[in-house]
Parts: sequence; structure tokens; C-alpha cells
Amino acid sequence: MKVAIPKERREHETRVAASPETVTKLKALGLDVVVEAGAGDQARMLDADYQEAGATIAASAMDALKDADIVFKVQRPLPEEIGYMKRGAMLAAILSPYNDPDAMKACADAGVNAFAMEFMPRITRAQSMDVLSSQSNLAGYKAVLDAANVYGRAFPMMMTAAGSIAPARVMVMGAGVAGLQAIATAKRLGAIVSATDVRPAAKEQVESLGGTFVMVESDETKEAETSGGYAKEMSDEYKQKQAALIADTIKKQDIVICTALIPGKPAPKLISEEMVKSMKPGSVIIDLAVEQGGNCAFAKLGDIVDVDGVSIVGHHNVPGRLPADASALYAKNLLNFITPLINAESGALEIDWEDEIITGTCLTKDGAIVHPNFAEGGQS
Repeated sequence: MKVAIPKERREHETRVAASPETVTKLKALGLDVVVEAGAGDQARMLDADYQEAGATIAASAMDALKDADIVFKVQRPLPEEIGYMKRGAMLAAILSPYNDPDAMKACADAGVNAFAMEFMPRITRAQSMDVLSSQSNLAGYKAVLDAANVYGRAFPMMMTAAGSIAPARVMVMGAGVAGLQAIATAKRLGAIVSATDVRPAAKEQVESLGGTFVMVESDETKEAETSGGYAKEMSDEYKQKQAALIADTIKKQDIVICTALIPGKPAPKLISEEMVKSMKPGSVIIDLAVEQGGNCAFAKLGDIVDVDGVSIVGHHNVPGRLPADASALYAKNLLNFITPLINAESGALEIDWEDEIITGTCLTKDGAIVHPNFAEGGQS
């Protein structure tokens, strides 16, 4: 069976869906691996490294994808890439069907069996396949480094003969995987850290990392988490109470890192224009949710906006700003996903279509859109 790894062609994408390490392990499963020339260049994974691991290098996307039984990508394929895939091929990638339903329909029309890796169920045996966790971890870390780069002062308290420097105050909005990593990284750099989240369960996690938890507690927050571990959208009344608390807290902060996302919906607006203007000149806001509309009112994708001396940073694809590590982790997620689906004796692909990992991630099958959130009558 042939596994294809094409080069990523979407703007701002620096990652690749296989590493030389995972190529070696895919070969050990009995699979033939074809990597498009230059696919790993931006992640510092060179064609020669893939060849040494046992991959064949294809000159073009068409050469890599034609006759492939399995296709690994980071982002959803472009229309021409879908056209190169054969009917019945399996595609595993971060497909973003809420943002681009046409690409999902194109996969169905082409007979491609598409699996959205970001829909991986949050169950114990799927932890090693969870691309959101692996990539969000790096995003949370990088967000703090980006903040330190823009912020014009030091993070830790410093006592010198010339005087003392007060520690930076960092607030993290959203204590999911990215937020918790941001808290840990900011603490390592010596900042005073606080965090907020609508889920009461996050309080213990935040405090275990040395942060102070800021939250409006109510009966509503007892059910603020989905069965998959994600935050639910809260009522308007709760949002108003939380906004008042955040407004009072945020004006005392030097750095705010926004990480709040709701699956399938625009990012919740947590920082208003008034809140931004209440912050001290020189403060920094990093909006990791900017690609979903942003948590901050002034955030602009791909830009650093200055509002009365406050910098609002909205980088594209923050995990991709650490392409080598992001690619290595993502490639392992894909390897762990495909390994149980390969028959150890025959090397054939054997998918249990009733498995909850499969039902949770499969968008299209045999020419139809099958995921319950998108199939006819489903919720989008």
C-alpha cells in the first residue's frame, strides 16, 4: 500500500505530515511511502533524510498522490490535489470543515474517504492521536515567547545595584492545552500569572502551575464543559458578569494571552475595545484565536495592531512558527492513528467503521458526507 506525503501549499503553512522517523515506522508496517520533493524543507526535514528513512521522492504533487491508498496532509487539500487522488483513497488531515464545507463536499464527490484529525475524540486510547493537543501545546509556548519579543521589558523580577525591576503580570484567557502551556512558560520566565476559564475544573490545573484563577462562579459554570472536554458557549448574562470581572483585572496586566475557542463557532469576544484602552502603554495582547475571528476586538490576522501603545498580535498559524517540532509531533499523531488500522500480517488497510475514533473523525465515505455534524439533517 502506498502512503503519499505531498508538500503543503496553503499560505503560511510551514509544517509537513511526516518526519523521517515516522517514515521508518510506516515502512515497518509494510507501507510504501512517497514524499513530494521539498515537502519538509521549511521544517528542516530534507529529501535526503526521507530517502535515508526509506521513502521515495516524487517530483510533483500529482506523482506523489496518484495511486496513493493513504494520503497524509497537515491542512485540507486544494481542489487540484483532490483531483489527483483516486476513488477510495484515505485522507487524514486537519480539514476544517466548518470553515470550508466546499472542500469536504469535493472529497465526497471524488470518492475520497476523508478523516478530520482535529475531530479526534478525547478518550484515553486516542490521546497519542490528538493533533489539537500536540499543536496547541506548542502554540501556548510560542505565544509567551512572541509576547516577550514584543514586550519592551523583562519578565522576571530583577534585583540589581542600580535598582529593582518588577515582574511582568501575565493573564491567560482560556485554560485549555494552549493556555496551560502558556501559564507554565510564563511562570518559568518569572512572571506573575493569572488565568480565567468558564470551566471550574480548570481552577485546580491553573493553581497547580502556580497561577491565580479568575472566574465568576455560578450554577451555569457547573455545566460549562462538553463531554469532550471543550468549553461550552455561556449565556449572555454570564458573559456580562465575566466581562466585568475581566475588565477590572485586565487593566492591571502587562501581557494577555487569548486562547479561547468554541468548536464550530467563531471565537468568543472576551476583550472589548474599552478593555484594550484601559491597559498601560507597552502592554501586549497575543490572540491565538485570531484565525477564528479573535478573542480581542482589535485583533487582525497576520498583523500587529497598535492601540494607544498596546500591541495586539495576530500571527498566522502559531504552531507553524515552530515547524520542526510541530511537524514531528503531528507526524506521530498520524502514525499512531494509522497503525491500528493496518493488518500486521497482510499490510492491508482494515478500518472498523463502528469504532468511535473512526466515527468521530470520518467526514466522507464512499462518496457521501457521513459525519453526524455535516450529514443531511446534522448540525453544522
